[in-house]
Amino acid sequence: MTDVLLFGASGFLGRQVRELLARDPRVTGLHCPGRADLDLLAARPADVAALLRAVRPAAVLTCAGRMSGGYDELMRGNAVATAVIIEAVAEAAPGARFVRLGSAAEYGPTPPGRSAREQDPPRPVSAYGISHLAGTLLVEQAAADGRVDGASLRVFNPVGPGITGESVLGRVRDLLTGGARDLDLGPLGARRDFVDVRDVARAVVRAAFAPDLPERVFNVGGGRAVPVRDAVRLLAAEAGFTGEIREGASGPGRSETVGWSRADLTRSRDVLGWEPEFGLHDSIKAML
Repeated sequence: MTDVLLFGASGFLGRQVRELLARDPRVTGLHCPGRADLDLLAARPADVAALLRAVRPAAVLTCAGRMSGGYDELMRGNAVATAVIIEAVAEAAPGARFVRLGSAAEYGPTPPGRSAREQDPPRPVSAYGISHLAGTLLVEQAAADGRVDGASLRVFNPVGPGITGESVLGRVRDLLTGGARDLDLGPLGARRDFVDVRDVARAVVRAAFAPDLPERVFNVGGGRAVPVRDAVRLLAAEAGFTGEIREGASGPGRSETVGWSRADLTRSRDVLGWEPEFGLHDSIKAML
C-alpha cells in the first residue's frame, strides 16, 4: 500500500491517471495538488520538497506541462518543472519513483515505414519537442547519477474522452459539436500514431509500480501510423456530419515537418508489460 503524489490531475491526461489510481487497491492515499496549492511554473525545489515531506509519497507522477506558448513558457513547463521535481525528490523523497510524461515530438522526423525506438537519436524540430527532450534527458541523467528512480514516457498522439482543442482531432470535435456545416482544415496527409488517453493512464500506473526499471524512456503509442485524414473522416462520420471537409487552411501546429509517426512498443511491452487496449474507433466514440 502506498501514497502517490500526482501533478496535473485536472488535465486531459492527468484526469485519467487520477481516476485509475483512485480505483487502485495499492494506493492508500492519492494527493493531487492544484495550481493554487503549488504552481510548478513558479515553484522552487524547496517548495516541492516541503510538499514531499508532508505527503511522503512512494511515487511522484507529473502529467503537467505546456503544449503551446513561447520558448520560455515551453521550457519552464516541460523542462524546468521536471528539474525542480527531480531536485526535490532527490532531497526529500529519494526512494520515490518519479514518472513524467514526454512526447513523440522528441524524435522529430522518422523515415516513412519505420517505427521510432527509444534508442533512436532524437532530432526534434520544434521548441515543444526540444523542451520535452530536455525533460527526458534530465530524468535519464538523474537516474544515471543515482539521484532519482525515474522514467519518462514518450506519448504519441493522445485521443479519447476529455480531449482538448489543442490537437487536430480536438479542434475538429469542437467544430462538429458546435454545429459547423463544413470543415476548413489544414493539410491532413500526415500519418500519426494515435493512442487512447485511457491507455496512456495505464502506462503511467505501470511505470509507477514496476518493481524495476532497467530502462528510463518508454514509448506510449498505438503502434499504427494512421492518416490524419482518415481519423478526421472517422470522427465526422461518427458525429453524423454530412458537410464538406476541405484541406489547405492555415492553422496552429507543432510538427508540420513530421509526415510520419509510429511508435515501436517493444520496450514498453517487455519492461512494463503494457500495450494499448483501445482502438481509434473506441477513442473517437469516447470523444463524442
